[in-house]
Amino acid sequence: MTRQDFLLKWFFYALALLPVWWLELYVLNRLPWPGASPLLLPVAAITVAVLEGVTGGAGFGLGVGVLCDAVYYGAWGEMTLGLCLMGWAAGAASQYALRRNFGGCLLCCAAGLGLLELFRVSLGLFTGLSDLYALLRVAVPELFWSLCFVCLLYPWFSWVRRRIVKALRL
Repeated sequence: MTRQDFLLKWFFYALALLPVWWLELYVLNRLPWPGASPLLLPVAAITVAVLEGVTGGAGFGLGVGVLCDAVYYGAWGEMTLGLCLMGWAAGAASQYALRRNFGGCLLCCAAGLGLLELFRVSLGLFTGLSDLYALLRVAVPELFWSLCFVCLLYPWFSWVRRRIVKALRL
């Protein structure tokens, strides 16, 4: 793969992330169905990591993490490091242990989002933000509501990947 092909591939992934970002920020954020809004950007980062492998997953996770820290209220940098590590782990899992299909993506998203919610609940307890019951009343619906969107994001990024491979003849 030439340098131009490499840059085009990640440019197309970034373009594919824009409607996901818009959907999360301007549509689903206004309609918190089970009492929480879904986290689509971490799901998108993990999905691309499953499709692209270790280095691609870590790099895309880093970029999406920077975007998450810029967009999410109260973020102080944890998403940049967290999504980079989640992308690396999901890419490694899909490259060496799991298949690069919907099932592997769903499993990686469940593990990544579960760790993210565990971190957020632990941080909320440590800082005295609220009690455990109140934090779990937000974290659990947010986790399951976010996992519902794997059904939408995996086919979207899989289609983008197929188009990239076809266009660049990789």
